[in-house]
Amino acid sequence: MDHIPDLVTALARELKARGLMMATAESCTGGLIAGACTDLSGSSDWFERGFVTYSNAAKHELLGVPVALIEQHGAVSEPVARAMASGALAHSPAQLAVAVTGVAGPTGGSADKPVGTVWFGWATPDGVFSEHRRFDGDRAAVRQATVRHALAGLLQRLPYP
Repeated sequence: MDHIPDLVTALARELKARGLMMATAESCTGGLIAGACTDLSGSSDWFERGFVTYSNAAKHELLGVPVALIEQHGAVSEPVARAMASGALAHSPAQLAVAVTGVAGPTGGSADKPVGTVWFGWATPDGVFSEHRRFDGDRAAVRQATVRHALAGLLQRLPYP
């Protein structure tokens, strides 16, 4: 299952069955994950809020990501993705959160963090999980792949009912 509306429908069904709410913390996707979720009618039953924290200042101000963490590891890093996911839970009543931070391109890449590099964070009642991916394609393709992977990852990490 990698069609975004199908992932959202499955996620909605599972969240509603468990009585859970989710939140998003997005950088490189600029709200696309929240947008995909709220495209589904009735999403207010399971989607609590989304944070678009594109700048480092927004990551700090809205999610509580420590400035020192960003300075030490860079915005596109595992520690920042994990802190974003944890921050989304801390700043909302949701029980689950997904966070993404990456380089969608075509500019902004480096030898260490080439275009297509994305870090994911998922905060659940079972803990905070992270994963690194590198997606090929142009900016739109990287962002769409990020949305798919973020939603699929959250679906895989749902707590059992």
